[in-house]
Amino acid sequence: MMPTTAPDAHPVAVVTGATGGLGAQICHALAQAGFRVAAGYRSSTGTAQALVEQLPGTGHCALAAPVTDSAALARLADDIESRYGRCDVLVNCAGTTRFVAHDDLDGLDDALIDDVLATNVRGPFAMVRALARLLKCSDLPGGAVVVNISSIAAQTAMGSNVIYCASKAALDNLTKSLARALSPAIRVVSVSPGLVDTEFVKSMDQAWRDEQASRTPLGRLAQPEEIAFAVLAAIRDLRFTTGCVLPVDGGRPLR
Repeated sequence: MMPTTAPDAHPVAVVTGATGGLGAQICHALAQAGFRVAAGYRSSTGTAQALVEQLPGTGHCALAAPVTDSAALARLADDIESRYGRCDVLVNCAGTTRFVAHDDLDGLDDALIDDVLATNVRGPFAMVRALARLLKCSDLPGGAVVVNISSIAAQTAMGSNVIYCASKAALDNLTKSLARALSPAIRVVSVSPGLVDTEFVKSMDQAWRDEQASRTPLGRLAQPEEIAFAVLAAIRDLRFTTGCVLPVDGGRPLR
């Protein structure tokens, strides 16, 4: 397909889960760095469009990217090719979870397990599968890049529920497998945050937030922009880095 807009040298980044606290910050960082951003969303059309209108630069768009629907992702890939004629970066930020105590085995029902694994593991793979052909043609210095937003829960096995932790461990393993499979044209990296002080986290009990911060050697929670900076570094600066997990956790495993 030919792009519907005039050729543009600015690279293109697709970000799933763009309307969340982390996703929106990542979109802003990429736009500020000169990328044209396709902000992917599941159902929040209005929120995604409002985000796009706030991004610096031009050429951004909001596109439906329901990561559990492979047919919809094939249409997304066609739309990216039609609009831009290229795709240089994919940031898999879409994810889901629900708080269930780790010892509450009955509370972690099959429907939740299937939803978490489909969104957090199958979803990133499906996005890579849909966009791989475009990514392989990127002329971005260092090659195209896939960044999977993981979690320190993959390492510590402490998080919102048992399956969430397992899903992020699987995502890190997927990062390594895909980095091998897609080299040298596409680099694949996990960015692994600790607890991030998003609006959602700020709405939670202050005593719990303080306890979480105290478990980190740096004595605080991560800020959303710090995760975005790590994503941008993986794309722009760490050109000889692939198949690895970049922690942005304040040293949490040290405690």
